[in-house]
Amino acid sequence: MKFLSWNVNGIRACYEKGFMNFFRYADADVFCIQETKMQEGQLTLDTPGYYQYWNSADRKGYSGTAVFTKLVPLSATYGIGVEDFDREGRAITLEFEDFYLVNVYAPNSQNGLYRLPFRIQWEDAFLAYLMDLVSKKPVIFCGDLNVAYQEIDLKNPKNNRNSAGFTDEEREKFRELLASGFIDTFRYFHPKETGMYSWWSYRFNARSRNAGWRIDYFCASECLKDRLLDSKILMDVMGSDHCPIELDLR
Repeated sequence: MKFLSWNVNGIRACYEKGFMNFFRYADADVFCIQETKMQEGQLTLDTPGYYQYWNSADRKGYSGTAVFTKLVPLSATYGIGVEDFDREGRAITLEFEDFYLVNVYAPNSQNGLYRLPFRIQWEDAFLAYLMDLVSKKPVIFCGDLNVAYQEIDLKNPKNNRNSAGFTDEEREKFRELLASGFIDTFRYFHPKETGMYSWWSYRFNARSRNAGWRIDYFCASECLKDRLLDSKILMDVMGSDHCPIELDLR
């Protein structure tokens, strides 16, 4: 099985930059996107063979998630059961026969860290949500988690210490999440590889200089370890300030 995840930074803009060409080429079994920035009816994507699930924010042009799947899920759930977060369209959960798939777009702490308290509340609520799912069956979750938790996950860790996405609080929360029984699948296959990033600022020619951050993840319950085949970052794919990531599962 092939899973893709991509923060498209506005699906309407990404669509104009060739999203559907990559979508068809990738031919994933499940394709998750984040930061759709659209409401229902603003764009129609023709995806024959795929079921579509959308969760838009109440606020127009903000946040949002979507999943395209060839596999028919047993159920679909929107949000994580907390109103303050669910108004922002940040999660979609599809239940399959032997696992849950959660597509997630974590809140950004923002410049000046003014939204860091909101972010930490999200972390606790999201972990509680995952733990409830895990009590029933294994979980795979993916998306833009807005944190680089190790120094090798960004180009300039010293200069970015305590910047949004690299605060001690955010990094510790992500370590707690992994310690609760999840595998960072990219680091499982590439434990020490450097220079592998999934997001680059639009400023200062960051992408051409590969001055990036790895903030997009596929994580899986540890009991799925024997089913993991590969986890990749598709750094050559353009169309957003993020690039897609891939998980291959037996």
